[in-house]
Amino acid sequence: MQTFGWPEALFILRSAGWTLALTAIAFFIGSIIGGAFAIMRLSRLRWLRRFASGYILVIQSIPVLMVLFMSYYGLSALGIELPPFLAASASLSIYVSAYLAEIWRGSIESVPRQQWEASASLAHTTAQTYRHVILPQAVRISLPPTVGFLVQLVKNTSIVQVVGFVDLMRAGMLVNNATYQAFQIFTLVGAIYFAICFPLSRLSRHLEKVMNASRSH
Repeated sequence: MQTFGWPEALFILRSAGWTLALTAIAFFIGSIIGGAFAIMRLSRLRWLRRFASGYILVIQSIPVLMVLFMSYYGLSALGIELPPFLAASASLSIYVSAYLAEIWRGSIESVPRQQWEASASLAHTTAQTYRHVILPQAVRISLPPTVGFLVQLVKNTSIVQVVGFVDLMRAGMLVNNATYQAFQIFTLVGAIYFAICFPLSRLSRHLEKVMNASRSH
């Protein structure tokens, strides 16, 4: 039986890099899609609002694991073979987009109505109003919940190991299968997750306090 040593620990640490890479890609792509759906939710066109609402409702109503299965196994049954990393990135991006769309829509709607009226009185177009007045304020409001959601995304990447992608959790399981020293291995895995998520959680709380303080003034 193989023993748990530095080579195995280094393998786990390197796999944490893949977890971070997957998180970054899913957050980046999901942000683009989510931003588009947030704007669609606020559109004056009823059919566009309904389409965006339907998309968000469907994605939020099913487990992200189901989205992953549909991306990897479902498409495979249709003859479309996606590598594990691509399937994981696509699935998590879809998951991110639905939740960020709602976070950002709520942030935009929380900007006081007087700001919209003031911009209209200056003869700004809708695009100018969003760019110069609404979005700068909405971004500040959305920062705490967005960072908080990023923490959840880091932890949810652990599900991608079910399709064979070697992320941090999968690396821990592989090493455990070879060494049978679960306590040491998953203590290290948990410590790495903590090292990633704890600073982000603190940042989210700090931003929330700062934003609440600034809004109260």
